[in-house]
Formats: sequence, C-alpha cells, structure tokens
Amino acid sequence: MPVAQTRRAGRPDARRQDALTRAGRALRVVLMIALALLFLIPFYLLVRNGLATEQDITAPDWTFFPHDLQWSNLTEVFQDPGLPLGRALLNSTLIAVSTTAGTVVLASLAGYGLARIPYRHANLVFYAILGTLMVPAAVTFVPSFVLVSTLGWISTLRGLIIPTLFSAFACFIFRQYFLGFPRELEDAARVDGLGHWRTYWRIVVPNSRPVFAAVGTIVFIGAWNAFLWPLVIGQDQEAWTVQVALSTFTTAQNLNLHKLFVAAAVSIAPLVVVFLLLQRYIVAGVERSGIDD
Repeated sequence: MPVAQTRRAGRPDARRQDALTRAGRALRVVLMIALALLFLIPFYLLVRNGLATEQDITAPDWTFFPHDLQWSNLTEVFQDPGLPLGRALLNSTLIAVSTTAGTVVLASLAGYGLARIPYRHANLVFYAILGTLMVPAAVTFVPSFVLVSTLGWISTLRGLIIPTLFSAFACFIFRQYFLGFPRELEDAARVDGLGHWRTYWRIVVPNSRPVFAAVGTIVFIGAWNAFLWPLVIGQDQEAWTVQVALSTFTTAQNLNLHKLFVAAAVSIAPLVVVFLLLQRYIVAGVERSGIDD
C-alpha cells in the first residue's frame, strides 16, 4: 500500500515535470524563431529596397514588398560606368581566395611546427606570435604601406594579398588543435618512414578538415570584408574591391538608394553561400582547438 501511494503521489510530479520540460522547449523554439527573424531583417531590407524604386524606398507608407519589383535594378548597377562592380567582385574573389589559401597553408605549417617539431624556443616563438595580436593595426599600417609602396605594389594584387597572408590568430588555432591531435597516427607514420612534412601532408591534413574549414571560412569572410587596406593600396579603379566600390555610394553627390541596396545584396551573396556551406565546420573546428598545454 505505501508503494502504491508513493506511485500515485509521484505521478502528478512527473506530469508537472513533463509539462515544464515541454514548456521550456516551446519557449526555446519561440526564442530561436524570434532571434532568426531579427537576424533576417537586414537581408530582407536589402532585397526589398534593392528591388524597389526611389519613391518606394522613401515613401512614408511602408509596404512589405513593392507592387512592382524592379528587376532592372540588378542590370542597372552592373552597367553603371562609374561603378565597376563586376571588376570589383572579381578582385574581391581573387583576393579572398588567395588570402584564404595562403593563410591556411602558412598558419597550419607554423602551428604544426610549434606543436610537434621539437625546438627549445618553440614556446618563446609562440608567445611572440601571440604578442603581435596585442599590437594595434594602426601601429603597423604606415610601415606596411611604405614597404608596399617601395616595392611598387600599389594598385596591384600583390600589394593587396601578400602583406595580409600570415595571421597570428590562425596560427594560434592550428597550434592548439595540433596539440590535441592523436600522436599515435603520427607515430605510425614515422614507423613507415615518413618525415615531418609527409606526415603533415598525408596524415594530419586529411584528418583535420574541420579546423581547416573553420579557419578558412573565418579568413575568407575577413578578407572579403576588408576595407581600409584595399582602400589605401587599391588606388586605381581597376584594383578596387567590392567594399571600396560600395563606399563610392556614400561619397557621391547624388545618392541612388536602390543601386546601393542592390550592390550591397550582391556583395554579401558569396559570404552567405560560404557560411551556409561551412557553418558546421566553424563550431566543430573551434571546439577541437581548445587551449591545451
């Protein structure tokens, strides 16, 4: 009898707990939907205003979407002789892809060397690299510009890419990841006669795709969104990146809002695609590169 009474007494508590659990899940879903909608508002505004006329954008009465969608705005912004958007997109793509590839290769090699190759001053070198993260970019900006100007790299892809290839942050991420990489795989490779380079290329890289994708995504987004360095180095219109091309709208005497929104929407499209394809690797890569000494 006491057992039965305990079961009867426990059932309301269990039901109450289940109800609270369901309510908590529903609340989380509602909160996630609300946050997702807030996140999508800027993208909605870009598409809505990019396909609208100037009158629709500045009208006092707001409509969710204009009745007449102006698809011609898309071709108009590419045909504007004062805005080489096509060339700017090509430059940004070349710069972002080259910077990403170079940074991933250099930083991964440096991180692997610091984590695996025996060297008495490895920690000192690592801390020196971390110290560069504390140096404001403004301190090194002028010397970097003078160096690039001396080499004759103004308004060239070399001047836009090479000075930005090494990233201390990427080196830190790779080093921390490789510290936790299974040594058994590397030991087996050395038994088969592989050296550090072949072990890195044949064993480490194929088994480290998440961290490579995560660092590559972060570097690509940063290179695509870079503004100040391309603005100073890319002085000729042929060397403009998409961010520099977009800045001309804010300095123009006559501001065409629909062109600005269309160009902005076009400029973020590659970032959205890259993020959607590789977003799961960002979290996975960073999680596997936790601080471990």
